[in-house]
Amino acid sequence: MPVPKRKTSRAVRDARRATHAIDAPAKSVCPQCHSPKLPHRVCGECGYYNGKEVIDTE
Repeated sequence: MPVPKRKTSRAVRDARRATHAIDAPAKSVCPQCHSPKLPHRVCGECGYYNGKEVIDTE
């Protein structure tokens, strides 16, 4: 089984982990009702996606 030849320094370890941060999910605006929604998903407020009513919200 492979074993590291040298100890990984704190700088190398932390530089590798610098990209592990979690970002907030991106939001887009619904063109029908102008409420925030997740991109590429049906709007939860009006039920529209790509200009068509997909879900009846009433």
